[in-house]
Amino acid sequence: MASETVENYLKALHTLCEESPTGEAGLAKLATLLGVTKGTATSMVKRLVAMKLAKAQRYGGITLTASGKAAALDVLRRHRLIETFLVHTLGFDWSEVHAEAERLEHAVSPRLLDRLDVFLGRPTADPHGDPIPDAKGRIPGGNSTRTPARPLSECAKGSRVRIARIRNQSESFLKLLDAHKIRPGTIVTVTTIDPVAGTLELSTTPASARTKPLVLSTASAEGIAVEG
Repeated sequence: MASETVENYLKALHTLCEESPTGEAGLAKLATLLGVTKGTATSMVKRLVAMKLAKAQRYGGITLTASGKAAALDVLRRHRLIETFLVHTLGFDWSEVHAEAERLEHAVSPRLLDRLDVFLGRPTADPHGDPIPDAKGRIPGGNSTRTPARPLSECAKGSRVRIARIRNQSESFLKLLDAHKIRPGTIVTVTTIDPVAGTLELSTTPASARTKPLVLSTASAEGIAVEG
């Protein structure tokens, strides 16, 4: 079984590769995502390459090998099933389960995880809209965690779209979305775009008299994936 550190790096690399147009992860982004120095990330990537879990180009990006991807999907499965259990069974708020799942994901046995999956009705997505791999690493609807979605920041004024995934899962951001009744599945309309201020305004559809439009920075809007 891989160490907790190795699993955290594999999960981070998988996330970055999925979000990258080239399918490769950059060292600087990896270090930022994990909260470590670039030197520390470099040393760990060399270790992953030696373990045949990753490949790194001398002047290019980092990718996972088939073994590395399988291990990353296993960690993601554990993480997302735990988040689903905490929200739907134990009543945790969706804004607080990420950190809890980070702690628990490394200790759950395959047997316990399968029982948890069955108990939850074999869910295909977690509370943030992220797809849950099955026990064989298969993603619902295909072999990738990519969805036919695009960042909210790329939407034009007047776009009416469905929230698919919340990629920015910081507690403060999720609480902000909750206050505006925005979750995966919510239909929103981009009512205003201010390119000078770098902001856009969302309203829910149908609009609620009790919910004010939400103004987000373009950077924050990148953390929301939408369809439609």
